[in-house]
Amino acid sequence: MTDTQIEICTHQSISSIAARDWDACACPETSDGGRPVDPFTTHRFLTALETSASVGAGTGWHPHYLSVHADGQVIAVAPVYVKTHSQGEYVFDYSWADAYERAGGRYYPKLQVAVPFTPVTGRRFLTQTQYQTVGRAGLVQGLVQIAADKGLSSAHVTFCTDEEAQVGKQMGLLHRVGQQFHWENDSYQTFDAFLDSLSSRKRKQIRKERRQAQGFGGRIVTLNGDAIEPHHWDTFWRFYQDTGARKWGRPYLTRSFFDEMHQTMRDDVLLVLALEGDHAVAGALNIIGRDTLFGRYWGALEHHPCLHFELCYYQAIDFAISQGLLRVEAGAQGEHKLARGYLPVATHSLHWIAEPGFRNAVEQFVTAEKEAVEGDIDILTSYGPFRKTNIRERD
Repeated sequence: MTDTQIEICTHQSISSIAARDWDACACPETSDGGRPVDPFTTHRFLTALETSASVGAGTGWHPHYLSVHADGQVIAVAPVYVKTHSQGEYVFDYSWADAYERAGGRYYPKLQVAVPFTPVTGRRFLTQTQYQTVGRAGLVQGLVQIAADKGLSSAHVTFCTDEEAQVGKQMGLLHRVGQQFHWENDSYQTFDAFLDSLSSRKRKQIRKERRQAQGFGGRIVTLNGDAIEPHHWDTFWRFYQDTGARKWGRPYLTRSFFDEMHQTMRDDVLLVLALEGDHAVAGALNIIGRDTLFGRYWGALEHHPCLHFELCYYQAIDFAISQGLLRVEAGAQGEHKLARGYLPVATHSLHWIAEPGFRNAVEQFVTAEKEAVEGDIDILTSYGPFRKTNIRERD
């Protein structure tokens, strides 16, 4: 494949790339009729973001998708955006922007290879399997060339896989390491089997939290597929608005995004609601992947002790066990997840910096940060809730 002649194209809308061509690169595993490994890079998810105006004019996320063509077909694609701020990324570079602009530079706009508002690890250089090497090289070449041609300060690839991070380093990109907390399914058959792997104190704590949460005065339901009705999204939108207002100042997603999701992705959704009668007081939205449950959004109109833990963490574990999923990813940050069986794992990003002096400074920063993060992961894992014999086995 090394002699393959390629053409690199940019697209202002994902609609200019056929869904079958995009998904042949993003989720070739669905050819067997199963779920995608990463639902967030599918054509339908990215289309929902565009169609709902969650990205595009006025959002600071301007689509600039890349496609690589060879042998008369699309062999690679990437979700690329021109960014005019650093919001909704979860790999924080605010200090970089501040330092660059204090030195007289212009940090924004920049290029971002990412799924907007989605701190989920997955492939970012999406290629057909047989064109992986040439496809990745074409995408990186196109990304750097666009940034250079436009005079942009930088290009960033966030929440890529570890493998992609290593390949990107070999291509001259800077590698940054972060951390999240994930729950791993150690072939548990029941939730109690998971609890049995914990220390006695943590096991008692979780059982107490579940009793408190489930005694909130109503019932907890889980909905998927056609069991989710349009009115459920009216309810969840209120939860999402409340959380968005408190965390980000305003919600990232528009109301119509959830309508788009209902039309094209409700089979991929697990909605967990706490009901008082027919009235929902809290809810959590998860996306179902082939082997992972991705916790995405949570909100509540009333406070009830431990209800957040139950809807976001324990119900997710219950579902993962029942469906034989390998893990639960519960989103960004949150060391409180550690006590609930979610252990720290490394996340990865890649960065291209145009100005040599600034690049050297960023390289020193990410090198030092990587050592600190890896040390934190080791320390936090040692303080995990599992019985010490289980931790040794996991290592």
